[in-house]
Amino acid sequence: MHPLDNVIWKALTTTHAGFAESYGSARRFPHEVTALGAFSGPEAEGFESLQGLLPVCGTVALFLPAPTEAPADFDVVRAIPLLQMLHDGRNLEPAAQDYLELGGPDVPEMLALAELTKPGPFGKRTRELGRYLGIRRQGRLVAMAGERLRLPGYTEVSAVCTHPEHAGRGYAANLIGAVVEKIQERGESAMLHVAAENQRAIDLYERLGFKKRAVVHLLVIRKTDSANKA
Repeated sequence: MHPLDNVIWKALTTTHAGFAESYGSARRFPHEVTALGAFSGPEAEGFESLQGLLPVCGTVALFLPAPTEAPADFDVVRAIPLLQMLHDGRNLEPAAQDYLELGGPDVPEMLALAELTKPGPFGKRTRELGRYLGIRRQGRLVAMAGERLRLPGYTEVSAVCTHPEHAGRGYAANLIGAVVEKIQERGESAMLHVAAENQRAIDLYERLGFKKRAVVHLLVIRKTDSANKA
């Protein structure tokens, strides 16, 4: 199996093992880091393990190889196909140097920007997973991008978002270029995940050297009240 075929599991058992919360065959990140989780082995066993791993009404986001119907003990919050894209390794044009590295004091603005633009699961501690960069205009954070899942040889570009009032100015391409550059300097390959219906983002990623590798299926589920009372 290619390491990117079960990428969340691979991250949680290697580079990000220190974040992992485990039960049976399932692992997940702490919810304040990100909602992502995964399991190995048979689906039935994996979902059963998630029952023991999630708190009351807890939510987890899974990347699965095929569309999957969740067991009755879970409510489906969202289910969509994603494209997994892998960078071809080309050298990108040097990024403009008006970006800055984001840290703890920037978290409230990072959360607000993510809530506005919905780039995917983003929590109070997501920035701990890797390096996050941002662009400010008149003191306000208007764009960001960074690193989320990491595993040997690969790092995921994530949380690519721009405030709608500042769209169309090349900020996303600038930040992606800077993030990819640092990933390549470590001798790693950049990859990302994007909603299959988001053609505008896909077009941008392809211009920057990302190629479609696989389709994965995002399944966001929540443990039902009845499951917690059982």
